[in-house]
Amino acid sequence: MLGKLYRFTSGLPATLVGGVFLLLSLIFRNTDLDIFADPAWVTVVVSGYPLLYLSVRRIIFNPGISKISSALLITIAMTAAVIIGDIFAAGEVAFIMAIGGILEDMTANRAKKGLKKLVELAPAKGRRVRGETEEIIAAELIQSGDVLRILPGERIPVDGIILSGQTSVDQSVMTGESLPADKAEGDELYCGTLNLFGSVDMRATKVGNDSSLQKLIDIVKKTEENKAPTARIADRCASLLVPAALIIAVIAGIVTRDIVRAVTVLVVFCPCALVLATPTAIMAAIGQATKHGVIIKSGEALEKMGKVDTVAFDKTGTLTQGALEVCDIIPLSGKTDEAELLKNAASAESRSEHPLGKAVAACALAKKIKVPDSEDFVMYSGRGVSATVSGKRILCGNEKFVAEMGTDVGDDALLVLERLKKEGKALVLVVTDRELCGVIALSDRLRDSSVQTVRALSALNVGSVLLTGDNRDSAGYFAAMAGIEDVRAGLLPHEKVSCIDEMQADGRTVCMVGDGVNDAPALKAADVGVAMGG
Repeated sequence: MLGKLYRFTSGLPATLVGGVFLLLSLIFRNTDLDIFADPAWVTVVVSGYPLLYLSVRRIIFNPGISKISSALLITIAMTAAVIIGDIFAAGEVAFIMAIGGILEDMTANRAKKGLKKLVELAPAKGRRVRGETEEIIAAELIQSGDVLRILPGERIPVDGIILSGQTSVDQSVMTGESLPADKAEGDELYCGTLNLFGSVDMRATKVGNDSSLQKLIDIVKKTEENKAPTARIADRCASLLVPAALIIAVIAGIVTRDIVRAVTVLVVFCPCALVLATPTAIMAAIGQATKHGVIIKSGEALEKMGKVDTVAFDKTGTLTQGALEVCDIIPLSGKTDEAELLKNAASAESRSEHPLGKAVAACALAKKIKVPDSEDFVMYSGRGVSATVSGKRILCGNEKFVAEMGTDVGDDALLVLERLKKEGKALVLVVTDRELCGVIALSDRLRDSSVQTVRALSALNVGSVLLTGDNRDSAGYFAAMAGIEDVRAGLLPHEKVSCIDEMQADGRTVCMVGDGVNDAPALKAADVGVAMGG
């Protein structure tokens, strides 16, 4: 009950009411109007209660010297002013402190919005298969060992292993990678990831609180709870201010034999400037940063950013653009050239919903290559596509798909493919009538500002680290381009947190820069988290 009253009276509506009555008191004080009671009493009660509540609570529950806070000094001064009958002075002090508290609240406690979005990713229902029947059940009723059917466009409700079927899964929630992961029988699926194309049956292995998504949520909650809020400057000074104010007030009262002077000392000692100056300066800095497209969610982050000596970057969507585009078109036979290779591949991929297929088709469109219509289009989920183009059978897909369809990949072609893989590129092999005629490589693109940013940080003696869920070849390739030497690849969300914990244990102040839900735990664990926006 007392806590609810505290939250209500410390809120903006109650504070505004206190301000109105304080203004009325000021008006009446400067006129000859005779009123029954000073309106400032309302301000004293409404804006003074939160101070009284905080000071008493800290005396009871806080350890050691932290029992003494700025709220205690303000409460003493406010009470003394009431005792001598200066209700306006008591209300004025209480109102100023209430405004300071609201300004601080406006710059903090917004990070919970990110946690809410993370929780919303957890599917509410799943499709359980028993014999020949399917039933939709609540996700919390799914048990380990249950067989679930996942249709295209559905989120996977629990962790599990594919029993039958092939598909492509958007795992960006876990790994941050924009490229879908191809999945087949025996592969692992993660809770909260999105099934894109094929229908698969899976056996549930980790359910409820054991699922990967729930563990991700738990990590975010834990790091949020473990991070202690930055103490107010006024509270840090309170251990000196309170005893000093009381001693000087007593001396003033004894020497002058005037209680009003003693109370004046207490009121003057109230840390109004400290309580107001810090949040006001923070809000001014936040407002200025907003003009440059930077939204700062807390004064604590702003304060700690100046102490950062290590910046950890995610790769996809942070150092890079986060979108695949064609970067190499390589004919592997003398029967075709680049234009012909791209034309056939774009025609075959024109009906594909896979990001690689869309990127190939978009490249042909950008190069103004006339793409003929395809016939007999077939999509093989997670592997590739086939279609008839100008009377020729065209296959586009990965190495495994090409081999399954009866095409031999020669040694010379394997050397080319190996080189492209080491550069972190995704490959689409193009087959015409069972002959491998070329390969189209796709890659993310480094942001134009990445190299300059890393160089600027280095000039400030701030180290750069790459933390990514991508494979080591791709991570190393982009890190070298950006100028980052410390590379840690193939990381799941909790492993990124472990890396940050290690750096902090070495005495480093870490800023994590990332995008996507998979970076949420690392952003929380770091001293400062920077989320890239679109």
